[in-house]
Amino acid sequence: MREVIATSEAPQAIGPYSQAIRAAGLIFTSGQVAIDPATQQVVTGDVAAQTDRVLRNLDAILRTAESSLGKVVRCTVFLKNMGDFAAMNEVYGRYFKEAPPARSTVEVARLPKDVLVEIDAIAVA
Repeated sequence: MREVIATSEAPQAIGPYSQAIRAAGLIFTSGQVAIDPATQQVVTGDVAAQTDRVLRNLDAILRTAESSLGKVVRCTVFLKNMGDFAAMNEVYGRYFKEAPPARSTVEVARLPKDVLVEIDAIAVA
């Protein structure tokens, strides 16, 4: 059984996907980019500002699913430029202070809406 998770506190889907799915005791989020849910526009700023918005979006989705960032077991980070790793990592570390989740970080050629970072997560429900 699977359940769709949706909240207006995170950006609305810009394609045929759900913000998250609850299945088998886990929450699987779609990749989140730096879109402000109030305006549906990409936030201005560098990778640090965008990472902060992305993680706030993930937090909103997980809270709606009655989970939290503290229950995340795995993240994948997609960066437009691996040169932004340190700045992204500094912000990421503020959100995952204790027992951070397993993570992969990869550089990609392009991301939706030409953002600098996208992150998806798997969390315990």
